[in-house]
Amino acid sequence: MAKLKNGIFGPILGKLGPLVGASWKKTYYLRALPKKKKNSSKTAAQLANEQKFKFVTEWLVPFHPFVTVGFKEITGNRTEINEAFSFNYKNAVTGCYPNLGVDYSKVLLSKGSLPGLTGLTAQLKTPGELELQWASEQVPHASYDDQLLVVLFCPELKMTDGFIGGTKRADLCCRFKFNPKMKGKVLEVYVGLVSLNAKKSADSLYLGQL
Repeated sequence: MAKLKNGIFGPILGKLGPLVGASWKKTYYLRALPKKKKNSSKTAAQLANEQKFKFVTEWLVPFHPFVTVGFKEITGNRTEINEAFSFNYKNAVTGCYPNLGVDYSKVLLSKGSLPGLTGLTAQLKTPGELELQWASEQVPHASYDDQLLVVLFCPELKMTDGFIGGTKRADLCCRFKFNPKMKGKVLEVYVGLVSLNAKKSADSLYLGQL
């Protein structure tokens, strides 16, 4: 876009060939005419793909704080959110537009080369407090100070709660008081691990509904 203080032959207003002259606060501008959009009707498959893309994009938003850490190890040239989107778009979405859904057992919120926890169990100690326990074992390429990544998702409220760090692999158990708004609601529970420097991750585990 060109700015004309006084114009070539004075200020230009209105259409001039492929250009339009306009002014704003006594400053004159030239801009190109917008290109006319071609009349093209999208196929049913194209529309379905667009709706699936939109569905996953919106569904993933509450998980952003967790996947930006959990997918860091495998990003390559893409962002962590791109990687999380790609995996869950391909593996966790069920049905066809307009009846799209999510298979929560196939959702991943972290992915990488760290060994995961074994013997992991989850239960509600009180209506608003989650307790996790896991087995003690020595595993190659694992460290006692690997940090837990815990995510609770409430489909009804479309919100998450959880934490990253503060509890390590060697602790063998932890308790977490989650958002009171989520009490009494169906919760999908996930647990992963990240290294202390956050450069490596373990594939998250789905612990079912609470």
